[in-house]
This record gives sequence, C-alpha cells and structure tokens, in this order.
Amino acid sequence: MSRLKNNLIAMDLLVLLLLCTAPLIRGYRSGLVIDSCEDMQLHHSGLSPQTAPSPFTVTTEHKRYRLGEDVKVELQGPVSTPFTGFLLEAIEGGSETPVGSFAIPAGAAKLLTCSQRPNSAVSHTSGFNSSYIQVTWRSEPSGDIKAVQFRASFVQNSTTFWVNVTSPVLTFTNARVARSAGALTGSGSTDPAPLVKSAASISSAECGVTKVCFSQPSNCDPAVSSSCYFMSAMMLPGGTAACYQMTGPYEGYIAFGFSADQSMGNDIYVCGMNSSGHVGVQHMYSTGQTTLQARPLGNVYNVTTSLQNGVISCSFTTTNIISIQGTSDFNQSYYLLFVYGPSSNGQIQKHTGDFVSTNKMDISTPVVVSQDAHPDIVKAHGALMLIAWMTTGTLGMMVARYLKKMAKEPRMCNKDLWFVVHVGVMCLTVAATIIAFILAFSHAKNWSGGAHPVLGCLVMILSFFQPIGALLRCGPQHHLRYLFNSSHFLNAVIIKSLAVAAIFTGLGRIDSSDGWLMKVMGGFLAWEALFIIMLEIHDSKFKHTGKR
Repeated sequence: MSRLKNNLIAMDLLVLLLLCTAPLIRGYRSGLVIDSCEDMQLHHSGLSPQTAPSPFTVTTEHKRYRLGEDVKVELQGPVSTPFTGFLLEAIEGGSETPVGSFAIPAGAAKLLTCSQRPNSAVSHTSGFNSSYIQVTWRSEPSGDIKAVQFRASFVQNSTTFWVNVTSPVLTFTNARVARSAGALTGSGSTDPAPLVKSAASISSAECGVTKVCFSQPSNCDPAVSSSCYFMSAMMLPGGTAACYQMTGPYEGYIAFGFSADQSMGNDIYVCGMNSSGHVGVQHMYSTGQTTLQARPLGNVYNVTTSLQNGVISCSFTTTNIISIQGTSDFNQSYYLLFVYGPSSNGQIQKHTGDFVSTNKMDISTPVVVSQDAHPDIVKAHGALMLIAWMTTGTLGMMVARYLKKMAKEPRMCNKDLWFVVHVGVMCLTVAATIIAFILAFSHAKNWSGGAHPVLGCLVMILSFFQPIGALLRCGPQHHLRYLFNSSHFLNAVIIKSLAVAAIFTGLGRIDSSDGWLMKVMGGFLAWEALFIIMLEIHDSKFKHTGKR
C-alpha cells in the first residue's frame, strides 16, 4: 500500500509540474501572436530581444498616402538571413493603437485582430521561412488620420529576434481616391494587385553565386539590354521555397519550364497578359507534344509583374516543388527550357522561339546555365540553304542570263557549255533545298510558327516545279517559247527573293544581340546585288552592238 501511495504522490507532482511549466513552453509557430499586439514583445520566449540593428527592414512604396489608397508594405532582409516569424501592424503617430486594415497574398501570411480591430495586424503562418514578403495596407475609410508608421517584430530563430523595427513615417494627404485593383472586400480578404517594378529590378547580378541564371544571348544582362531573354532561380534558406525571375521582349508571353528531356517542359510557369489585360503568372503542365494544361497557381506569393518599354517581367516566390514525370523535388536535376511567343485574350499561342540548357541542372546549386548550341541538324539545314540560294542558285541564274552567247564552246553532251553549267548547278540547288527542307521538319516535328517556315515552304514548292516546267518546255523555235522564257525567269526571281527573306528570318532566330549574322548576310546580299547591276549595265551597253 505504501508503494502505491508513493506512486500516486509522484504522479500528482508530475501533473502539477507540467501544469506549471506549460505556459512557459508554448510557442506561436502558427502565427497567432495576439497577446504581442500592444508592445510587439515575444512573451512566450522568456528571452530578451536583440539590441544590435536589425538586418530586416520595413519599407513602403510611397512616402504619403490618401484615404482609400492602397499602400504596399514590404518586409525584407538579406537572402542569406531569412526570418521564420514576424508581426506587423500600423500605428498612428503618438499612439500604440493599430489603425487601418491589411490584405495579404493567399497562404503567405495570416490576418489578426488586435485591439478588437479585424485585420489590423499580419503575422506568419506555420512553416514560414523567407527573406521577403509584401502585404497591402488601407487606411480607415474616415476620420482624422495623421501620420502613420509601420512597426514589426522579426524572429530569425528560437533565440534571436528583434522587436519594434519601424518604417519611415507615412504622412497623410487629405484627399480621397478611388479604390484600386486589389481593394479590400467586406470580409477583409483581397487579391492584391502586384507591386509593379521595372525590368531593371531583374539583373544578372549574383548569377552563379546565389542563383541559377539562364539567358539568351548567353550571359546577357536584362538590366542593360532590352533584347535579353532571362530567367533566374534561387533556393531560399531551408530548401523549402524558391524565388524565380523571368524577363524578355514582349510578344505576348514568356515562360520557363523544367523537363526530363530537351524537347518539352513538364512543369511550366508563364508570365503573360491575361484576359483582363494585366500581366500575371500562370502555372501549367505538359506531358509532351500536347496542349498545355493549366494548374492552380498553388503556394505562390510575393508576385511582382511589369510591362514597360516593350519588356515583360515577372518574379515570384513559391513553395511548389518541381514536378515532372517520375519525380517531384527541388533537389533534382532537370533540363531548363525557355520559350516566348504571342497570346490572344489571355490564351498563349504556339511559341515563336525557344532555347534549352545543354545539360541537366539543379536549382539548389548556383550556376550560369549554358544553353544548348544549335543542333547539328539545324546547322546543316542553314548551311544547305545558304549554299543553295546564295551560291549555286545565284551562279546558275547569272550563267543563264549573261553567258549565253559567250559560253557556247566547248559543247558537252551536244549542248552549249552555259546550258550544261546552268542545269548542273540548278539541279544541285534544288537537291540542297529538298534535303534542307526535310532536315528542318524532321527536327521540328511540327509547325514552328512565324514567317520563316511559311517562306521556306513557298521556296520548296516553287523550286520543285521549276525543273519540271523546264523539262516540259517547247522547242527554241516554237511560237510560244516566249511564254516559257518569261515564266521561267519570273519564277526564278520570285524563288530567289523568297529564299533571301527566309534566310534573313532564319538568321533572326539564332542571331546574337549585336546582330552580326544579319550584318554579314546583308553585306553579302549587297555585294551580290551590286554585281548583278554591273552585269546588267554591261549587257545593256553592248547589246545594240551585238558584242559581249
């Protein structure tokens, strides 16, 4: 009996001990820190706040505000030093009472009721770990409101935190404005309008140091060049979230994706104009050569978008893990793809350009990703077309037009020498065109969009029928021979013009930002045109004398 009594006494003491210490060990990982509203202190920790300057800051996009105007508030710190908890509220100068109300991005934070004022403070959610968050604040709808200041407490870890970190004072202007996009609803929730930042806010700084970068032209800087297609990915400390940026010349949309191969991205983020005429971020998925399937945006926050001076930009932070067929994880290696193209009423169309990483990469390892050099099959296509229509085709046309009377001897196969040369080089031209055409479609396996494939198809069709028409021509003395001569010459000129246009549009797809390929080809074309003009002048000058 005495042992049983002792055991009961021990159990009672244990229960009493747990009840006494429970208030000392409770935490606020969920963000419900209402008892800290008045003094911003972390009462549950039993520790003192840091006295050194806080590495975290509270800033606003404006220095003044008006009634009815949304104010974007940013809490941020060094990328290498994220905060795991925070509490933010707005107070009127000389008072400790919260004023106004907040709106937050879905899933990124939690609204609190302080001093019996709904949505008057913002705190973290469970598992929060970031170096940046943006929220929206709105003043009271009426009343004599004066200067306002935002104050916050930041938690770096279980023992390190700062309290009463304040923003610059926000002064009040006594005027009303209409509610902007992202205005609060009756329930206090909102879909806040993204904070618009210029494309210059995205740059190649820290590429290969803290973030993965991928661009076209290689190593271009979007803060310097408006023709730079660029994306970056940076893992935030803790490995549970990633910050993405993308920017490029505006056609309708830009997008990047992760893939197990170099053909088609699986997990894709799109930055483009939506149906309401605003730039937004979309999450999509593809399983090969199929129509993209829209996905819920998921845990995406801190979204900023911009469309300025013909450059579209989007940046955002997400805890969505990368998901492709067979694997779903941040810490895996994937091919990185970037595409761009037009859109219509918020619907993206077939992309007009793309580039892909040479090797698989892991976004948790900062590196400057090299894009895949143009495949050999594409190089062969371009080389054959250049040979066909800037060398052999031009030579065959010049021989037929300017050397008929000069190059008659010696005869070959009972034909004039000029005719044999003309037929030979033009056969090479048509053969090279056919091979190049087949190579292009065997690589693309689809219609790539844009003017280049249209021009290429026209060149192929007309080139195919040109020798057939020549084989079916009537004799030199036939009274309708002039019809063949005119149509044969006209078709040749049309093919040559279309081929040159196709070459330039093709070079435009692969040229660097300084356009040196286009410049070289322009010089070559100018020399060819000058040479033909000189031959025409010579031919015209001596034609009436019967001399060559």
